[in-house]
Amino acid sequence: MRRTLLIELGFCLLLGHYGYGQSPSFKTYVNPVIPGDHPDCTLTKVGNDFYTTGSSFNPTPVIYHSTDLVHWEAIAQPVSAAWQGYGDTPSGGCWGGQLVYYNKKYWDFFSRSNVMYFVTADDITGPWTMPTAMTSPAIVPGLGYDNSIFIDDDSSWYLLVKNGQVNNWIVQLGNDGQPNGRILNMCWINPAPSYPFSWAEGPVMWKYKGNYYYSFARNVAGGQIVFRSSALTDDQNSWVNLGNFFNESDPLKSQALFQNPNHSSAAVMLNDSTSWVVHPLWRNANNNEWYGQGRQGLMNQVRYDANGKPTVDYPVNVSMDAPKLPSSGISWMVPHSDFFNSDKLNPEWSFLGYTPGSSYSLTTRSGWLTLSPKRKPNTIIKNDGEHNYSIITRLDFGAQSVSDQAGIWIFNGLQTLYAKLYSSVDSSGNKIVAFSYSASYYETKNPVASGDNILLLKIVRVNHVLTGYFSLNGYDWVQVGSSINVADMENLQSNYNAWTGNRQGLFVQGTNSADFDYYIYRDAYTPILAECPANQYGTAIPSYRRSAVVPLDNVHDGDWALYAGVEFGNKEYAQIPDSLAIVASCASSGGLVEVWLDSLDSKSKIAECSISNTGSWDTFNTFTAKMLTPVSGNHDVYLKFRGTGSDKLFMLQWLTFVGKTNPTSSVGKLQSDQIPGRFTLDQNYPNPFNPMTTIEFRVSNIEFVSLKVFDALGREISTLVNDVRQAGTYTLGWDASSLPSGVYFYRLWAGDFVETKKMILAK
Repeated sequence: MRRTLLIELGFCLLLGHYGYGQSPSFKTYVNPVIPGDHPDCTLTKVGNDFYTTGSSFNPTPVIYHSTDLVHWEAIAQPVSAAWQGYGDTPSGGCWGGQLVYYNKKYWDFFSRSNVMYFVTADDITGPWTMPTAMTSPAIVPGLGYDNSIFIDDDSSWYLLVKNGQVNNWIVQLGNDGQPNGRILNMCWINPAPSYPFSWAEGPVMWKYKGNYYYSFARNVAGGQIVFRSSALTDDQNSWVNLGNFFNESDPLKSQALFQNPNHSSAAVMLNDSTSWVVHPLWRNANNNEWYGQGRQGLMNQVRYDANGKPTVDYPVNVSMDAPKLPSSGISWMVPHSDFFNSDKLNPEWSFLGYTPGSSYSLTTRSGWLTLSPKRKPNTIIKNDGEHNYSIITRLDFGAQSVSDQAGIWIFNGLQTLYAKLYSSVDSSGNKIVAFSYSASYYETKNPVASGDNILLLKIVRVNHVLTGYFSLNGYDWVQVGSSINVADMENLQSNYNAWTGNRQGLFVQGTNSADFDYYIYRDAYTPILAECPANQYGTAIPSYRRSAVVPLDNVHDGDWALYAGVEFGNKEYAQIPDSLAIVASCASSGGLVEVWLDSLDSKSKIAECSISNTGSWDTFNTFTAKMLTPVSGNHDVYLKFRGTGSDKLFMLQWLTFVGKTNPTSSVGKLQSDQIPGRFTLDQNYPNPFNPMTTIEFRVSNIEFVSLKVFDALGREISTLVNDVRQAGTYTLGWDASSLPSGVYFYRLWAGDFVETKKMILAK
């Protein structure tokens, strides 16, 4: 995803790391370092490179690569979705997984339907072989799942086997990857009927100062135990139980966003003798607000005491010292834009279940992805791990019936809840754009010219609220129905959400193929919520939530915040930033926001925006600044905060870039001389109405806007708008066909502006 600028930048940073120390933006990190769902992850060091993979279940698995353990990139998909043995059920697919380099080639081991397999490749990026089933030794009751690989100092290698509560085994492998050699019976670890360690699952092993360390999770709900032995043996008397692997006594544990760590990788030691693990973990189970996003990819340091007992830092939500390693220009791991200009699908994408190779193509139409329907809707998907983003795609799709659909969707791991924005036709054959989730359904006429099927779709997420738009030109956007709250998708669901977190991506279903021109993630010209940085230093968000959004707080001189994977545009997505707008409050002397690309020492500062006193911390104003230099492509955007003294400088709510070709990037066509001078809410028309009416309102500057309808008793009936809007005039339709005649009220909130008007439904 990197452009030429990033290649040059990565080279400079690499020199900086080795010759002059770490970049200030890479010295610390906050978890998760790999957002989204990454269950049962393992960690492997090969030379100066690190790799992680693990369970993927129904989505095809991904291998991630890093040089600093903080910045990760998707580099390969080892198991083909076209493998006939793959299956297609929510909790099916690949269980466990570890990549190793052995005998001059790469191996990836995983389980499918309780059978262990491996695939191999001469190069980490592939091509990978089709899976080979492993044969279980006669005395081992199956090779199980959630397994890992240990390579000893003498190059002998072993499969750590887990199969049920009792069965823990260590099985030596031959050069062909099949069991051959020693078999160590470790079933004494968790004997029946007491099962002292619950499931004793996900075993991993490593060596430190000549000792063997064997660690496992109690179960998926939490707890990680570690044993030690001076010899690789199955003699119970040779192993010492060292107790908890994670620092369960950390004083910040009760406040941690992520709790009950388990299923840790083996510890990997660096050249400076520090050791590290990666591990998957759900958000705090006592606060299920984002539990449905699955097990995030966290990274923490291992510390050995004088007696050789290892303890991993608890995953508390503070900035941690990063490993002293070069990042080599790898960006923060979030979904990235894709313009489908390669003949091979980017490995960030997964398929969902068994997907024949004939059901997609990057060569049928140059620069486009063609998706063809299969038995189920056909889709390419990425982890949906962030709380604020925008997704845009350009779509060419000729629907013939209401069952023909193509567009953007976000769904849960159980594959029971789908938020969809798509192109289709109604029962009369009229072209429509629809936006749906659970019982919510909105549609609007698609005004595309006769014989033309190309349009753009956009979904904007602001925490749990999604809003759908469409456009014919990429500048003038029309909202489809009302915003939709999808909080129940992100809460804890049954069966741990079928083990898999939420996914986002493109889909087609029905009978006709769909062509997608690009996939934009985190459009620079759609407001970015300041409370959701991917990484940060010094800053924080308040512990309380006053409204649908809260500001980035605790901003002091020298602090910074990172917003990852921002798409500024290119020849295919023709956008050029002209200026920057920041919504902030300030009750002090204020300060300066510096905007840097990709690193705080990259020499690519693109803007400076001064924030001055707004009268109070609760009063938010919009501050603007011109771009200092042309920008294009996909970048991590760092905000560095400057000021004097030790007082808090300001609080940030939103940031957005304003395009030269589209002065406001707002929904609805708006010329620069048409920016409203104040917030207003007009009387609906017609009024009285039956059953459709139109509501128009105006926004004078970028602001979070809420427009809701209430009945005569004050009960909320409908949410029409619940997101950030830039300056502009907005027109929405409201359909009251399901409601009885009577008096209703609609109320607009925009910053400090509140206005309510009455309307009459007369049937």
